[in-house]
Amino acid sequence: MEGIVLNYTISPDDFTRAGEASSDVKRKLKQLGVSPEAVRKVAIAMYEGEINMVIHANGGEITVEITPERILMILADSGPGIPDVEKAMQAGYSTAPDEVRSLGFGAGMGLPNMKSYTDDLKIETKLGVGTTITMEVRLE
Repeated sequence: MEGIVLNYTISPDDFTRAGEASSDVKRKLKQLGVSPEAVRKVAIAMYEGEINMVIHANGGEITVEITPERILMILADSGPGIPDVEKAMQAGYSTAPDEVRSLGFGAGMGLPNMKSYTDDLKIETKLGVGTTITMEVRLE
């Protein structure tokens, strides 16, 4: 398999389309014959990141790099930034507004799930500038 790069634009506040990018990546990984376990990890981690971009970050851009060794997901936004990354990594901690919670989102599991379903997670954030999250799932 040659290296493949996929790019997605995530729209802010569009819950009807949220998850389309992660579904597309999941479908492409299956077509490429990536192991079901790796596909599952990528799909969950990317979906969580995508939803976070819709809820918190005014949308953004996702780049997915697929190589025989790994799947790298780079989620970049120009949202408000994460004021306290350590607190945001705690399961159940959420800053989602009530109207988002009423839709079934914002349970505070986004970043914890992104960490648990990837082999590597890096968060670069600057208040008022935005956040870039880089996640890696290594392939056997």
